[in-house]
Amino acid sequence: MSIEYITHKRVPTIEEYINLCSAVGWKDYMNFDVAEESLNKSLFGVVIQFKDEIVGMGRVVGDGKIYFYIQDIAVNPEHQNKGIGTLIMKTITEFLTGNAPEKSFIGLFAAQGKEPFYNNYGFNKHDGMTGMFGVIHESEIK
Repeated sequence: MSIEYITHKRVPTIEEYINLCSAVGWKDYMNFDVAEESLNKSLFGVVIQFKDEIVGMGRVVGDGKIYFYIQDIAVNPEHQNKGIGTLIMKTITEFLTGNAPEKSFIGLFAAQGKEPFYNNYGFNKHDGMTGMFGVIHESEIK
């Protein structure tokens, strides 16, 4: 990896968040009206800088004791396949191993095809368990 990438242990700003979400095609799926408040409630964040631009991000949300969820792992497409996702996950893993109590539940949702990447960090499908989620649309869960 190029030494030009700098890791910052902080949550992205709302502007950085919007830019990265838009760059990876999430713009239509995100509610940016409430995103800043969500970012402020993060337990941990990491951003990756290249020159004067933030090109990658990830964060941890949850209750900080039993449940932790890895969210918003995103890398600007121009910087993908250069080890930035690995840098983000290593930084998050360090945070979790130093801060999550024994037997904490660490969850994430992987984009289709990205499962092998997250398998490298101990995230796997588990027999007898199915990950599920819903999204609020027009005041209903769909």
